[in-house]
Amino acid sequence: MTRPITLFTGQWADLPFEEVCRLASEWGYDGLEIACWGDHFEVDKALADDSYVERKKETLAKYNLGVWTISNHLLSQAVCDHPIDERHKGILPARIWGDGEPEGVRQRAAEELKDTARAAAKLGVKTVVGFTGSSIWHTLAMFPPVPPSMIEAGYQDFADRFNPILDVFDEVGVRFAHEVHPSEIAYDYHTTVRTLEAIGHRPAFGLNWDPSHMVWQGLDPANFILDFADKIYHVDCKDARVATRDGRRGRLASHLAWADPRRGWDFVSTGRGDVPWEECFRALNHIGYDGPISIEWEDAGMDRLHGAPEALAYIRSLNAITPPDAAFDAAFSSES
Repeated sequence: MTRPITLFTGQWADLPFEEVCRLASEWGYDGLEIACWGDHFEVDKALADDSYVERKKETLAKYNLGVWTISNHLLSQAVCDHPIDERHKGILPARIWGDGEPEGVRQRAAEELKDTARAAAKLGVKTVVGFTGSSIWHTLAMFPPVPPSMIEAGYQDFADRFNPILDVFDEVGVRFAHEVHPSEIAYDYHTTVRTLEAIGHRPAFGLNWDPSHMVWQGLDPANFILDFADKIYHVDCKDARVATRDGRRGRLASHLAWADPRRGWDFVSTGRGDVPWEECFRALNHIGYDGPISIEWEDAGMDRLHGAPEALAYIRSLNAITPPDAAFDAAFSSES
């Protein structure tokens, strides 16, 4: 099973696109998961100017890189979010933020997410990774008391906003892969089940598997793959480490900055955390996942120019763990 290993460019958007291409190529990556921010991939320009997409393809070809996925996490976060506030202003293009009126922001974000599907199709990409936002994440602590009707309304709000978006994804033959992540409508096992139910398990909506957000919540990332086998549309390899419990470092991280040693958990370079990577890759093999393996490198305590190539070597060794061929499998079964 040959799966390309790509570098997610979201954490590299401070660098010009061509410079990220050069680095990824030199390190030996097969391609990129291109973020729709910085100058890496601008949705409005991709739709307005045919030469824009062609120039991106030429740059990728120059460095012998492929692209299977684009990601628009920042934009898609605003589709369902409540509240909409200065955090969103800091991550959204000015044309989406506009005057900051919350419902206007949500509507403009939804329209641009539809355009992201159209731009992906022009690029020849079949999967868009992103977030959903959530109108009910802020109720997580369950105090003040949250009536069940409020939670149900949150899933209905998600369905009402995303179904028209998914209609466009269907029209252009592109899938949306939601990254299961705290602050989203689906952030763990049970909320993922409810999210898929809310939209009737539409084929246009699947999951981006990122285990880093699972380990600090206490979820089993390998079982998550098996549980949602038919919905794993994309894989991001990011790692996290849970701190030794000392009675002070809490699981919710205490509003402390990344790399602060007082945090209860943190993102670390892929292969240096608590993700059971071999078990996870065996699970990916078991479900027959043959899409890209994308390294989302994030570690506030390490130089990324050291970490990204190190992570590639680590993931490449795991990606080489392939299932037995049919003849071996048949022989092994007969001996049993």
